[in-house]
Amino acid sequence: MNRFTPLLLIFALWLLSEILIGLFTHSKSSSASDRDRKSLRVLWLTIVPAITLGIWVGLQGIGFIPALSPIAFPLGLALIALGLLIRWWAIFTLRKYFTSNVTIREDHQLITSGLYGVIRHPAYAGALLSFLGLGMVFSNWLSLLIILVPIFLAFRYRIQVEEAALQEAFGQSYERYRRRTRKLIPGLY
Repeated sequence: MNRFTPLLLIFALWLLSEILIGLFTHSKSSSASDRDRKSLRVLWLTIVPAITLGIWVGLQGIGFIPALSPIAFPLGLALIALGLLIRWWAIFTLRKYFTSNVTIREDHQLITSGLYGVIRHPAYAGALLSFLGLGMVFSNWLSLLIILVPIFLAFRYRIQVEEAALQEAFGQSYERYRRRTRKLIPGLY
């Protein structure tokens, strides 16, 4: 068994889950495309090249850090898996209110319990944790930067779009929720 076999299996599961999430949670409402402000497109147009280039650089060994190699691979795999679990838990918590594009449903309720009681965007936090892990598995600082920085910036844009939609829909309720929680990292950001 190749060293990268567990990574390939996790990556395949990750990709399949994102495709299924996208297929089954994409809102067809006309207001969704207005609210989304192309943020879903920005995410995909950032994620695919960042991952492709980051993996390529990692496999070339450019930026390799030999001293971290023994712990970077297993730690990276663990972060990918933990990130996926957090993302799936957050999506499951929202249930019908989760959509792959930014949408506010007519009966939409603001969810502020569970993971959402700690941070406002746990599904994005989980995804970013997985991308951090993917960057780490190569024990490569350049792969980590190539994968994480542009994807973080794309998620930051997406969060701005989503928070504007939630603020518009929930007004003061969302403002109070926003003041008592952080975006992605409990107590920090």
